[in-house]
Amino acid sequence: MAVKIRLKRMGAKKRPFYRIVVADSRAPRDGRFIEEIGYYNPVSEPKEIKIDQEKAQKWISNGAKPTETVRVLLKNNGVLQQ
Repeated sequence: MAVKIRLKRMGAKKRPFYRIVVADSRAPRDGRFIEEIGYYNPVSEPKEIKIDQEKAQKWISNGAKPTETVRVLLKNNGVLQQ
C-alpha cells in the first residue's frame, strides 16, 4: 500500500481550506484517509498552517511520501530538514 501525505479540500466554494492527511494513494482526494495531521488555510491573512510535527515525522519515517505542496508546507514549518 502506497501511503501519501496530501491535502484534503474542505470549505465553501471560493473559500477553501485544507486538512493535511495521511491517505492511501488510491483513495479519492476528499475521500477516505488514515489520519489527520494538520490543516492549512490559504485564505486567511496571514496564511494559517498547523502541523503536528511528531505525527508527520512518524509517518515520513514509516515511508509515507508527501505531495509537492505538502512537502513545501512541511519544509517551511521545519518538519523536513534538508
